[in-house]
Amino acid sequence: MMSSMPVRLIAKHPSASRLVAMTRRLLDQSKLCAIATVSPGTRAHVNTAYFAWGPLFEIVWLSAPEARHSRNIRANPSAAIAVYRSTQTWGGSDRGIQLFGRARELHGGDARAAERLYAARFNAYDADLDAYRFYRLRPRRIKLFDEHVLGGATWVTVAVGAGGRLRWVRTESYV
Repeated sequence: MMSSMPVRLIAKHPSASRLVAMTRRLLDQSKLCAIATVSPGTRAHVNTAYFAWGPLFEIVWLSAPEARHSRNIRANPSAAIAVYRSTQTWGGSDRGIQLFGRARELHGGDARAAERLYAARFNAYDADLDAYRFYRLRPRRIKLFDEHVLGGATWVTVAVGAGGRLRWVRTESYV
């Protein structure tokens, strides 16, 4: 029988510049993400996609407008994205990042800006994908997990403000 593990809140936290560097490094560590959306019947849905990210920590990806997650975003823009290296092994110094915010299909100049980010990250990207659209998640909150930097089982939550400014909210330790 397992006992519950207490969560300890820790007052100590990384500096703003260290939070930014850690967030960038975690977003760079993988080119695949898991996108969680909510269906009209309030059922969870997850989709894996290649992504790029921008200077305000926004995440952009390509998807078919008819896909379940794309339809979910049109009905309810609340979404979350997880990024992590899938080659991590149990017991190592793990790391990952979760972003929570609102997503939407992009049009016009926003779609062209997303395409530039995407093409810069993926050299093999072919702009001749008429059936697909660009989508963007603008995060309001981010959870950072980097055991090498933060210590074992420690999560740092930050709020994303104007201009992509990160502000520490809390540090939680699960050990």
